Amino acid sequence: MKWSEISIHTTAEATEAVSSLLYEMGANGVVIEDPEVLYREWDTPFGEIYQLSPDDFPAEGVFVKAYLPVDSSELIDVVEELKEQLAQLTDYGLDIGKASIAVNDVHEDEWAHAWKKYYKPVHVSDRMTIKPVWEEYEPRHPEEIIIEMDPGMAFGTGTHPTTILCLRALEKYLTKGDRVYDVGTGTAILSIAAIKLGAKDVIAMDLDEVAVRSAQANTELNGVSEHITVRQNNLLDGIEEQVEVIVANILAEVILRFTDDVFRVLKPGGTFIASGIIAAREADVKAALVASGLEVVETIFIDDWVAIVAKKR
Repeated sequence: MKWSEISIHTTAEATEAVSSLLYEMGANGVVIEDPEVLYREWDTPFGEIYQLSPDDFPAEGVFVKAYLPVDSSELIDVVEELKEQLAQLTDYGLDIGKASIAVNDVHEDEWAHAWKKYYKPVHVSDRMTIKPVWEEYEPRHPEEIIIEMDPGMAFGTGTHPTTILCLRALEKYLTKGDRVYDVGTGTAILSIAAIKLGAKDVIAMDLDEVAVRSAQANTELNGVSEHITVRQNNLLDGIEEQVEVIVANILAEVILRFTDDVFRVLKPGGTFIASGIIAAREADVKAALVASGLEVVETIFIDDWVAIVAKKR
């Protein structure tokens, strides 16, 4: 089967926003090519360390590539709509860079598996490791928590800094027996981690049908599907029961929309972990959390990415 590859030359700052925009337009897969990873120096032994080639990356900026099952006759309309949506991102204060768009035809087997060569086991902490299902891995110690992942066509392999920030926060703040809402679950990696860290049960929610299918598959792959309910849902709409932990690894712009709902469905003493936030939007998110009645208790960083931990007192 042939797919249309749409490649957008943008900035690192706009990567998450552009990716989300492409998914909203019906993309069935996204590849991010950021040359920053070629030269990154980690101040921790944990993180993503791959053998990468500079030839696979742009000289400057970032390529965000999406794959759409559309005919060539529809591409003109798709590209025009995309141009309009990209222009609107600047209204949120995002620098989208060149925002140039290139289109190519790609056979499914060319993109569906080629990215796997870059996805290796990732040590999130000394206690937790993310392992792609196709990779062999020997646990470092008997207590190590191993999360098996097969992203399929859903967004999120678990190697992005925002995901790592969420996982570390879950490891620190989740208490055995907690109930959890995972908002914008993607591949369900945070839900799976929560159960393996001792959560009683999780409701994992995502608006994207592709993500819902991928999330369900990954819960089964990790043997935790009986503890995780995956459902298609818009943020916390229609959710009434209060829980001890809510985690959301999504855009700052989206987090700002539902901080009141977070307060409403979080138990007193409960924890909200929010990530997917660029440093430039940290103050905005904190202000919204406080305005909704939450208390910010910790802010953690990896490079320009921020995770904010808040409590309901």
